[in-house]
Amino acid sequence: MRFYSFTLFSKVFVVQDLRQVSVVGLGLLGGSIALSVLRSFTGVKVVGYSHRGVTRRKARELGVATEVADDLGGSVSEADLVILATPIRTFEGVFERIAGALRDGCIVTDVGSTKVLAHRWAAAKLPKSVRYVGSHPIAGSEQRGVEYARDDLFERAMCILTATKRTDAGAARRLGEFWSQLGCFVKSMTPREHDRVFANVSHLPHITAAALINANDGDDLKFAGKGFIDTSRVASGPANIWADVLMTNSENAVRGIDRIMSELSKIRRAIESKNGRQIEGLLEKARDKRRRLIDYKIEKRELIQ
Repeated sequence: MRFYSFTLFSKVFVVQDLRQVSVVGLGLLGGSIALSVLRSFTGVKVVGYSHRGVTRRKARELGVATEVADDLGGSVSEADLVILATPIRTFEGVFERIAGALRDGCIVTDVGSTKVLAHRWAAAKLPKSVRYVGSHPIAGSEQRGVEYARDDLFERAMCILTATKRTDAGAARRLGEFWSQLGCFVKSMTPREHDRVFANVSHLPHITAAALINANDGDDLKFAGKGFIDTSRVASGPANIWADVLMTNSENAVRGIDRIMSELSKIRRAIESKNGRQIEGLLEKARDKRRRLIDYKIEKRELIQ
């Protein structure tokens, strides 16, 4: 795994020749990217696009971009950087629709939570004169819609860049500088490595939270305390977005479910046999692993104590 060494919050990085950033998709993430660029890059034009007229109207009212375009091709035709913030399974069609409008040398990226298919679609649909690099900012909330966009969403967030042997190194470097300027810690992985890792640490928690909610009777849930609310928080995410994520990373998601079921089986057997020492051992193992995780995140300044 390769790490970029850009300094967090430093404003010395200026992505050369960045005149226009176009954001396709103006929900929470897309709107927040547009606002963050307006805040972080002096003189850079931000053009937003949404296929929904009501979203375009809201975006104009909220001032999330310099300009909100009514036409997809027109929104990207002068862009130096295009960022897709639409559902993952729309990427292939969007790549195809914008291909003829893109300037030579333009960098195209996305903020999708899975990357193998995104790279495959980009290679098939985008012209050779365009540079594609994958992006996955680890930021967001259970809210959706441009009205929840904020210009500080990416402060102290991690952003994963995904690249293959065919990825232009200069484009990856410039994109890393861009995300760093928005406040992100930037790290790099291959698309395959990304999808394996995030199936475990992102997709699996959502699956588990959904199962936890669905395993409980509605009346019983009225007695849930803060621990249950915290544990199940991510189940509030938009179902259509998460269905896209799971269907575009199905093999890794299924492997993760199998591992969870194996761990649950261990705990089940220990409880069924009333083996207190084994129950304690399994719980202690989890507590210790989580403590090491928190210590690491604090050391790396990804969490504030």
